[in-house]
Amino acid sequence: MARIEGVCREVCDATEYVTFVTRGPDGPHLSGHWGNYMRILDPGEVVVFPVGRFQRTEQNLRADSRIQLMVASHKVQGTRSPGQGCVIDGTGEIVTTGEYLDAVREKFPWARGALVVRVGATSTQL
Repeated sequence: MARIEGVCREVCDATEYVTFVTRGPDGPHLSGHWGNYMRILDPGEVVVFPVGRFQRTEQNLRADSRIQLMVASHKVQGTRSPGQGCVIDGTGEIVTTGEYLDAVREKFPWARGALVVRVGATSTQL
């Protein structure tokens, strides 16, 4: 399992928006969430988000747990100019009980569940 660290951690801490990509029967499915809803846990190996709806994402993850997250921020210096992006590859599931849901509900009591992403790899963009 990989960890979110270094410049990717800086980008995650600074991002305003996160895009999720899952695969469904009709191909790629995009959804997103606010960056300040992201919680990085277990020394950077797990990322969690509160879930209100996300029915299609949940359905896709049941059939194929692979997920990608794209995060970016102008606040982090890129390799050639201001702005850095990071892709997080991993596996995901939406849980409705347990420690990850408890961690999410501390800040977001409205959450019906938690999107739990186990980090497999990270790479920078830009």
